[in-house]
Amino acid sequence: MVGLLVVDDEEGVRKSVKKVLEREGYTIFLAEDGRQAIKIVSENLLSIETVISDYRMPGIDGLETLIEVGKLNPEITRIMLTGYATMESAIESVNAGIDGFLTKPFSNVELRAKVREYILKKRLKQFVSEKVLLELQSRSERIELVRKEVSVLFCDIRGFTDLSEKLDTGELSERLNTDYFTPVDAVICGHDGMLDKHIGDGIMAIFGAPADCGNSAEKAVHCALSIVETMSHINKRLEQTSGYVIEVGIGISTGEVMAGIFGSCRKREYTVFGQPVNIAARLETIAKAHQVLICETTYRRLYESIIVEKKEKAHLKGIRSNLGVYEVLGKYASKTS
Repeated sequence: MVGLLVVDDEEGVRKSVKKVLEREGYTIFLAEDGRQAIKIVSENLLSIETVISDYRMPGIDGLETLIEVGKLNPEITRIMLTGYATMESAIESVNAGIDGFLTKPFSNVELRAKVREYILKKRLKQFVSEKVLLELQSRSERIELVRKEVSVLFCDIRGFTDLSEKLDTGELSERLNTDYFTPVDAVICGHDGMLDKHIGDGIMAIFGAPADCGNSAEKAVHCALSIVETMSHINKRLEQTSGYVIEVGIGISTGEVMAGIFGSCRKREYTVFGQPVNIAARLETIAKAHQVLICETTYRRLYESIIVEKKEKAHLKGIRSNLGVYEVLGKYASKTS
């Protein structure tokens, strides 16, 4: 079921929008004010993918309503509906991260087209990194290939085969989305990382491209420690409720890469290529559960702020030279991210 919630204090508007959009295949929910809308969304988080709210309503106004809806589920497409198309309200909506803006009166054709457009743009953000979208929007020219120093992070589940045997395919997919990909992706974005891709149960993230983020090594390592901490909290719950845990290993490497858009006319993506990608991937493969392993270069970029244990020089598959490898044990209390 694909649900769409219409919030408006005028019954006529609610019924009109419902009649038009039901033909698009949506299951329509209706709310006459902000409080009722927030309650409906909280009770139907997995069903509602879009909320259209009037701007001027008694009690909680439309902007506040959509902001609260976004807190409940950031993936919901949020569209502002208003008969007061002032510049001030438009700016407020954009600054609050609202996905679309629709002015009354509107035709049925315009309503259907705009709703489809805003939902599509929202969905595209799940396939194209928001950082890349912002970079594209801020440039008049295309993104060229450039040499940059970045930090690359790989995260993967330890014992994934055993986990797959305990859960059927449907439950495994749901658990990975809810208890692994969603929280880990949020941590990466929260530390200014670019979520590059999911590879099976693996996650690749880039720090320092396409936009600079300061000390990329520091951002990546602090992100890794936050991932371990986040998964630890999740595993306490999983152990009590499900009898299994999701343990991860993480590898990080820092160095020069080629960054830009790669691919063919059929599929292109923003990513990075270079030895740091290979090293990070290899470090992740040898990391044990809850381990964060980093290369020598990463360590040199922030050695004063982290507690490490040096490992024996490791021979990593596909890497010619032996590398200095460090396990990150934590951050010094006097240092902040």
